[in-house]
Amino acid sequence: MPSDTPRPLAPTSARYLRERDGHEARVTNVELFFDLIYAFAVTQLSHRLVHNLTAFGALETLVLWFAVWLGWQYTCWVTNWFNPERIQVRLLLFGVMVIGMVMAASLPLAYGERGLVFAISYVAIQVGRSLVVLGFLGRHHALTANFRRICGWLAISGIAWIAGGLLDGLPRFACWSVAVLCEYISPMFGFPLPVLGRSGAADWRSTEGGHIAERCQAFVILGLGESVVVTGGTLSDLGTWSAPSIIAFLVCFAGSVAMWWVYFDTSSSAGSRAIARAREPGLMAAYFHYVHVILVAGVIVSAAADDLVILHPPEHIDWPTAWLLLGGPAIYIAGNGLYKRVVYGWFPLSHWIGLGLLALVAPFAFHTDLLMTGGLTTVVMIVVAAWESVSRRRSAQAEGPLGAE
Repeated sequence: MPSDTPRPLAPTSARYLRERDGHEARVTNVELFFDLIYAFAVTQLSHRLVHNLTAFGALETLVLWFAVWLGWQYTCWVTNWFNPERIQVRLLLFGVMVIGMVMAASLPLAYGERGLVFAISYVAIQVGRSLVVLGFLGRHHALTANFRRICGWLAISGIAWIAGGLLDGLPRFACWSVAVLCEYISPMFGFPLPVLGRSGAADWRSTEGGHIAERCQAFVILGLGESVVVTGGTLSDLGTWSAPSIIAFLVCFAGSVAMWWVYFDTSSSAGSRAIARAREPGLMAAYFHYVHVILVAGVIVSAAADDLVILHPPEHIDWPTAWLLLGGPAIYIAGNGLYKRVVYGWFPLSHWIGLGLLALVAPFAFHTDLLMTGGLTTVVMIVVAAWESVSRRRSAQAEGPLGAE
């Protein structure tokens, strides 16, 4: 096992790394450009969910979402350590982007005829990026052992991804679920492998926490942007703009604004400060990635629900549409609550109230239509946003920027 004393950096490979000069590492334009691929992937997942409104279809989409998030997350850690302004690192990002386009394009038919294409492109991103990074580092760099372990686990999961791509139906889903678990759980234990050992806290102390927080915030913006695009695009595609459709559009847009408010009004800046002040910034940054996968999943489900509300406002609710309309806001509120649990130290009361109100709306939803239910969930989101905003401002005045409800 590695010692908690950081090893010296190898000067020959340090030219690829970001400078740690005490200032926060800024998010570069090439990183934001890279994120556009994942905006496309989020759109693909949202549309896939709308067209697969079954319990198993939702689970399939969930596994694909975890894959999309993991591909972005691991690349985010690379750009946290390596300088994207270096031409070699920039070319690596461009290479991941082109393969990511193929991966995202295959998402709608990933459980059909393009399963192997999806698996190969995803494994090429994860393993290929790690091998290139090892080439950047050389054999004697302080980070080399850590990335060897990461590459080892990605290769193990890659076997499950490729095996799933060669199978069909439930066996494919099972293989890909195992692959996701490998990649998502292995960091919790330090990527342990025989001979290579496991990573310790010292391997992550060079993490730039503010950069990780800002990258997560950028992905939330991408997800909310998808929600806005769905709202406007669906309205544009309607042949006739009826009064219910216009009202549905306004309801869905108000819901997107409320979702933005819940996350960005006060807690996003506090998140950056929380990582900067943490004793183990790498561990805190890892928590951010774990909770944001839930939070952004709520945005994706809500975007799919907005599509249905605008297309069919007077349609009555059934079980698939009920879980979509109520599940999206519930997942988003729960994800935000967990995020604020990491930042502030506890789950906000406003979020508990929001989840309780959604539970009260659930039985009523089956006796009304999509528009009414969508309107009620938007009201709940506005209540949470307003409560959170007022509460945080009062706490900030009384106790400082990391005050609580």
